[in-house]
Amino acid sequence: MATLMQTRNVAAAYDRWAPIYDLVFGPVFRRGRSDAIVAANRIGGKVLEVGVGTGISLPGYGHNCRLHGIDISPQILEKARQRVKALGLANVDALDVMDAEALPFEDDSFDVVVAQYVITAIPDPERALDEFVRVLRPGGEIIITTRVGANIGMRGSIEKALMPVTSRLGFRTDFPWERYADWDARTSQVELIERRALPPLGHFALVRFRKTKDA
Repeated sequence: MATLMQTRNVAAAYDRWAPIYDLVFGPVFRRGRSDAIVAANRIGGKVLEVGVGTGISLPGYGHNCRLHGIDISPQILEKARQRVKALGLANVDALDVMDAEALPFEDDSFDVVVAQYVITAIPDPERALDEFVRVLRPGGEIIITTRVGANIGMRGSIEKALMPVTSRLGFRTDFPWERYADWDARTSQVELIERRALPPLGHFALVRFRKTKDA
């Protein structure tokens, strides 16, 4: 299904979400955030969190992580800056407004790229995934928490029907696993090392890719 999502519209949508972001998304995605942070902490080093939002994940990272958070929404990112200041999070090096499809970093800049519940909100997810691989060092990990659409059956039909509404809200409901699989098959630089269902109802997953050392 073609999408009409555009970067400026996604930014505007999440600017509107900013005042209630933690209330709406905090409890629902708590388990996924926790599991992603645990995976990132095992690696440590320089961590890029894409779609950092209000910074709700930032306090969970260990002191072995140096964090650079980015988001497309200026208003939601301001909440993250306030959180960092209030909690004195000394391991947060930067928080920047940035487009995940066009990262300004050098190749092999990060040990970990974390993208929590953001891939389905990016207008061109595959282009963003390519950028994640580019800025990740060989042997590093891309850690994703993501909606996985049903693609078939009643749930799949509902997800497709909701797309005109959810696209305006800043995210997709229709996003089958095949999009990740097709991207993985196309790129020769990563290997899938984990795919695990997450609550609620298994509609989400923790996905980890490792950048191959000989890439």
